[in-house]
Amino acid sequence: MVRKPRLWVPESFYHVICRGNRRDALFKDKGDFKVFLHMLQEVNKRSPFELAAYCLMTNHFHLQLRSQEQPVSKVMSLLNKRYADYYNTKNGITGHVFEKRYFDKIIYSNEDMLEISRYIHLNPLKAGMVQTAESYRWSSYRYYLYTKKSALLNSDVILDSFSGSGTEKREKYRMYLNEEIEKGQHLV
Repeated sequence: MVRKPRLWVPESFYHVICRGNRRDALFKDKGDFKVFLHMLQEVNKRSPFELAAYCLMTNHFHLQLRSQEQPVSKVMSLLNKRYADYYNTKNGITGHVFEKRYFDKIIYSNEDMLEISRYIHLNPLKAGMVQTAESYRWSSYRYYLYTKKSALLNSDVILDSFSGSGTEKREKYRMYLNEEIEKGQHLV
């Protein structure tokens, strides 16, 4: 069966989701999370992309990214291949690590950029893994709340949707997420 080629719009961000095969854990311990984030940085050096948000869950991950030099499929191929090799070697197994090809959806508007970043950052809370989105260690949300910088993450892509100083933008983003939490739509 021939796969349909993926659409690549270099100016656009994508919401990318990749799940473990049979919904098995992709990240079994703290080291796996750290290795994946390191690989993400290494892939970025080879195939540059812009990352607006991320969240690594136990059996899947979310990326909100844009690749202007090479198709997103190239970035994901490099990342998933490297991680699969690491995962199989570490666990002494062979075969598929990922369920199927990654899911991607093009993001067309600033409103959708905000909504998807909120969805990504609230995912651990929705899954009942944490009491607050801020307490989840393997997401980019903490970078949005504090002034610490990441070589990989460009939070300004999202924060610039709000007016004010850097501190005011961060607080408005926190309030934006809290609105959704208060609605109860992202709670278990």
